[in-house]
Amino acid sequence: MTIVAYDDAYHDALVELSIRAWAPVFPGMRRDVPGFVYDAFYPDGWETRQRADIVAVLQGEPQNIDVAVVDDTPVGWVCTRFHREDSMAEVHILAVDPAHQRSGVATALMDRSYERARAAGMRMVMVETGGDSGHGPACALYESAGFQRWPVARYFKDLET
Repeated sequence: MTIVAYDDAYHDALVELSIRAWAPVFPGMRRDVPGFVYDAFYPDGWETRQRADIVAVLQGEPQNIDVAVVDDTPVGWVCTRFHREDSMAEVHILAVDPAHQRSGVATALMDRSYERARAAGMRMVMVETGGDSGHGPACALYESAGFQRWPVARYFKDLET
């Protein structure tokens, strides 16, 4: 496996591997979050929203994207954003094709993100994920990588009831 800079030639493959990677997340999220919240975030379904969000990142900040490649095939990617006012980098998106999960791809991509952060003079790296059961594997990955959870409470009120 090698980590390379994003190239537009990877666009479609990265969109599709991200959808495959995240498909197992959404049933747990659907169960755990209030229905009105889930429906507001995903009125046309989670896949439609995720595709649009992925494309926006790929097209909007290609300079922040690194791609894990095996035999000339993309198997994962990371987008690292910088919040210079806080001396903080953010692992904004991390996706690994299910066929390559648990093989060190995510760790290598996270390491690349840390390298970017250090090179930019950042003091810390942040990653955000859901606290629902669908995101359990992501939480385990981040905690095993040494991330410390910042307790945040986000509340929603349905104004239509």
